[in-house]
Amino acid sequence: MPTIPTEVKDITCRDFFVIAGPCVIESRDLCLRIAAHLAALAEKMNIRMIFKASFDKANRTSLDSYRGPGLEKGLEILSQVKKETGLPLLSDIHLPDQAAPAAEVLDVLQIPAFLCRQTDLLLAAAATGKVINVKKGQFLAPQDLNPLLDKIRSRNNRHIWLTERGSSFGYHNLVVDMRSFQIMARSGCPLIFDATHSVQLPGAEGNRSGGERAFIAPLAKAAVAAGAGGVFFETHPQPEAALCDGANSLPLEEMEPLLRVLRRVFAAGREDE
Repeated sequence: MPTIPTEVKDITCRDFFVIAGPCVIESRDLCLRIAAHLAALAEKMNIRMIFKASFDKANRTSLDSYRGPGLEKGLEILSQVKKETGLPLLSDIHLPDQAAPAAEVLDVLQIPAFLCRQTDLLLAAAATGKVINVKKGQFLAPQDLNPLLDKIRSRNNRHIWLTERGSSFGYHNLVVDMRSFQIMARSGCPLIFDATHSVQLPGAEGNRSGGERAFIAPLAKAAVAAGAGGVFFETHPQPEAALCDGANSLPLEEMEPLLRVLRRVFAAGREDE
């Protein structure tokens, strides 16, 4: 098990940390395999690592797309991941009534980008007292996050992370405005860059989204230099065989060399602090 801290509530804007895992829970064995690799990497590199996998991908492009095992089975698998690896857990919720049961297992409740303005969802998540990771909607300016923060803080929850995942730019394309990190930093919340969803090409392949994996590393480096302390990766041992977002997933074996570079960028960018 990792010897580094596993309490996510003490992560601050001055910390470098990683959120990683498969887009969706494909199977118990795959989650355990990926999580074991990430836990070993976290201990080897002394990096704070949080395991992420979705129990339900409710916003897939096609009705026929694989969504995951669902809330009950998914949480059971994630609970086993935590038990066997010691890694903190993050997954997204889509409905207010998912917040309480998810909070019994998860360390971080994630609000999907498309749902980031849903008041009832934000309030239900905030009421659990868990860390809330809000993904900035592809349709929002970074300044537009302030009312969302007010909703969460109205339930006396100050444990909020903000994630940049790119903004819609024409059809089937996302761009990342690196100024957003300096703007979102005014909130005082830890900032995260979703390095893999930001290179997604939404709906570009007709019945599914595409992606441009080659841009994961350069954008991640730029985002960390611009102010992101956390980096979010969807990762898979065989991205071409992944049941969700394979085109924009980072091959598992590429995690370590990229994290070594990102950690140096993070340190260099904060030498004067």
